[in-house]
Amino acid sequence: METNRKDDLNSPLLQHRDDVVVAISEKTRTLVFKVVGITCASCVASIESALGGIEGVQSVMVSVLQGRAVVKYVPEIISAKRIKEAVEDTGFEVADFPEQDNAMCRVKIKGMACTSCSESVERALRMVDGIKKAVVGLALGEAKIHFDPNITDTNHIIQAIEEDAGFGAELISSGNDLSKLYLKLGGSTSSDDFTTIQRSLESLEGVNHIEVDPGQQIVIISYEPNVVGPRSLIQCIQEAGDGSNTYQATLYTPPREGEMERQQEILMYRNQFLWSCLFSVPIFVSSMVLPMLPPSGDWLEYKVFNMLNIGMLLRWILCTPVQFVIGKRFYAGSYNALKRKSANMDVLVALGTNAAYFYSIYVMIKALSSDSFEGQDFFETSSMLISFILLGKYLEVLAKGKTSDALAKLTELAPETACLLTLDSAGNLISETEIDTKLIEKNDILKIVPGAKIPVDGLVIDGQCHVNESMITGEALPVSKGPGDKVIGGTVNENGYIRVKATHVGSETTLSQIVELVEAAQLAKAPVQKLADQIAKVFVPIVVLAAFLTWLGWFIPGETGLYPRSWIPTSMDAFEFALEFAISVLVIACPCALGLATPTAVMVATGKGASLGVLIKGGNALQNAHKAGFSLLSIKTIVFDKTGTLTVGKPAVVSFQLFSVISEEEFCGMTIAAEINSEHPIAKAVVEHTRLLRQKHGFENDQLTEVKDFKVHPGAGVSGKIGEKAILVGNRRLMQMFNVPIGVEVDTYVSENEHLARTCVLVAVEETIAGGFAVTDPVKPEASLVISYLRSMHISSVMVTGDNWATATAIGSQVGIDKVFAETDPLGKADKIKELQLQGASVAMVGDGINDSPALVAADVGMAIGAGTDVAIEAADIVLMKSNLEDVVTAIDLSRKTMSRIRLNYMWALGYNILGVPVAAGVMYPLIGIRLPPWLASACMAASSVSVVCSSLLLQYYNKPLHAKVG
Repeated sequence: METNRKDDLNSPLLQHRDDVVVAISEKTRTLVFKVVGITCASCVASIESALGGIEGVQSVMVSVLQGRAVVKYVPEIISAKRIKEAVEDTGFEVADFPEQDNAMCRVKIKGMACTSCSESVERALRMVDGIKKAVVGLALGEAKIHFDPNITDTNHIIQAIEEDAGFGAELISSGNDLSKLYLKLGGSTSSDDFTTIQRSLESLEGVNHIEVDPGQQIVIISYEPNVVGPRSLIQCIQEAGDGSNTYQATLYTPPREGEMERQQEILMYRNQFLWSCLFSVPIFVSSMVLPMLPPSGDWLEYKVFNMLNIGMLLRWILCTPVQFVIGKRFYAGSYNALKRKSANMDVLVALGTNAAYFYSIYVMIKALSSDSFEGQDFFETSSMLISFILLGKYLEVLAKGKTSDALAKLTELAPETACLLTLDSAGNLISETEIDTKLIEKNDILKIVPGAKIPVDGLVIDGQCHVNESMITGEALPVSKGPGDKVIGGTVNENGYIRVKATHVGSETTLSQIVELVEAAQLAKAPVQKLADQIAKVFVPIVVLAAFLTWLGWFIPGETGLYPRSWIPTSMDAFEFALEFAISVLVIACPCALGLATPTAVMVATGKGASLGVLIKGGNALQNAHKAGFSLLSIKTIVFDKTGTLTVGKPAVVSFQLFSVISEEEFCGMTIAAEINSEHPIAKAVVEHTRLLRQKHGFENDQLTEVKDFKVHPGAGVSGKIGEKAILVGNRRLMQMFNVPIGVEVDTYVSENEHLARTCVLVAVEETIAGGFAVTDPVKPEASLVISYLRSMHISSVMVTGDNWATATAIGSQVGIDKVFAETDPLGKADKIKELQLQGASVAMVGDGINDSPALVAADVGMAIGAGTDVAIEAADIVLMKSNLEDVVTAIDLSRKTMSRIRLNYMWALGYNILGVPVAAGVMYPLIGIRLPPWLASACMAASSVSVVCSSLLLQYYNKPLHAKVG
């Protein structure tokens, strides 16, 4: 496919994959659904006229190519069900229509520590009526929730998280893909002023929702960029005032989403750790250091009353605020976990520290009431445990913040300001104004000078330049741009002056959608995460049982003399000795690292992939790509489409010949009229060449005759009627379908060109072949190298195309693909995928066109070329933004590296527990006299979480395995 296409400027590059999407707003809703059976323009007209006459339906758009209807309606007037019935009354079938409306919101969740926490939140959300789907991301600390707004709302959702699950919750966003504008108000003081402003904004077409914060004088406006723009909104506020009271509105930049919370969390753990150290270090010194340095520690043994000495009293005073003030978060976490009938890290920490603290209280009371009792307190164990755990959490949140560095860099690519041009009707410059990028509206004309960043997606209308798109696509070589070419926001104009017409702004820009896609991918769970979830459910009870058995295992033999008394330190008895081992087991076995193993690796991998131009739609796609490429139990197969995938996607006509007495003028006119309705790149090449022929021969009639009964025959061509004449434009198969005879002259022409890897397009008028075109589409320079590299990775390559056998075989031999399937329609491509899967192979599919979308969905993992159609991109699991085939290798290799990293993370996490628990339980003590004090066990537990996050961060240094050098 062409990289710069004008026909898709009105649709975003990346869209949601769901077949049915309902966008929620205050006034209107937009319903998108599939319609089965649409074949021509008359079908579209029938549906649009049926829905257009219904009260409450504001607009209707139906696509014959995608088989989709987009209906904008007022829910207070008409229901979605009534719209469905109206479509079905016209004789068409509605597919996958939702029974209820859908809404989506994202919620920030505070206080999650491990996998069992995220599981608890998901369980609490699933219990809420109206919630259809809830995904909780531990590493991001967020939840993405799909719900029915007729049954529940965001307030009930947040309430469920806070009250039922016991975690803090804060709404990040609600609604689907709404552009938002944050404005700081000036001149407004009373509530009446805010009401006036709100009513004025609500009267504007395209304004969906308004939030006003009178305290900070901020207004947040959700709007539709196709209808209204930010400058219009500001002007509306300014004009809302009267002569005596004027209002002002300026842009307000809220803190970067999640960044403020992350910084607050880092600051909180840092402060808690420092406060804990302030008390814990003196406790540790008085308990472990000074007694070993006589006479400097002798004063600690001074008796206050009976056997209660100064050291014990001092440690109790210092330890109490650590246990109950600094450590209160563990009590709260334990209470909430036990209330929802689960257990997490907080339960283990609370058990361990309470056991040490309250046993020490028992020792104090006994020392206070006895003149001969000698016991050892564990106040240093309790305080040091809390200190090391807080240190671990502090290091963990620091490291976790770096996992989204790639995403943060993406969001910062867009420039802060842009140069807006005002032109008169003749295109002459009236004025230049520097404005904030957030104020750009659709159809604005922007001036881009050499070295400047392009602020939004747009179309070059004047000038020539080279644009560095590496920050978006990863492609190092600058791309030449001229009038009619598309440019991407965030890329850099390296040389030349251009004027750009803004076509996508706000949330519609490629950059915004990349960020949204990567955020969704980071929130999604990989299937391998289920292992950690299952382990976490039973882990804590097993650990508690193991700790209790450890205590029994040391206490009973110690009391009965089954092991030497010399093993027990002189300052302890058998009970205290056994208690230390039990506390160590409780602490070292915390499952925090297990829960972080998968999400942190997925976060880093998807962010790194985005920076390389490979957009991976979640952990599921990562894992499937890994399976498709590297599973030893399956045949390794990648299926490639031909046009626009293995080839450049810019076909050009290289030969033209008439076979009948029809005039060239009439032939050109009929061909253009038929092919101009087709989206296929070959059709576009034929139209372009035919127009050049008309200009060359001076045909003055540019008026195109309308085609009636136009039909697309997938994989074959198009048909229709021009006036009273039937016309067919397509390949040999189309002619055979309509029983059009192919003479010797035509057959020779077709055969000769097909053996030269050219595609022949035949034009038949009234069942007689009138002429033909030979079209060539050059193979991508890196194609043969990529196929060869895949073969070295033991991955077989297959080509499936709708083109003829001769051309397909010739292209296959050029790039090194032996297995070729030709003359295959879109459903046939999906069938070929299923045939390969039935042979035991995990199959990946690489395509770019609308006709590839069924195969992309059928494959285990679908990869869409970024310059392809929206439908293909929507259906795929992975989007290759650069349209470079070497990124097929990158996607599979990155998925392998990520899965290897996840497995390594599990080894780290489980390895700590498998090795640490026996050591903590004292298995090594009888052999070599090594035991793990509780405070040291807490340090090891903290180190396990930090090591897992740092292991995931190493994926940031991933390098592509293949760099195709193409000229």
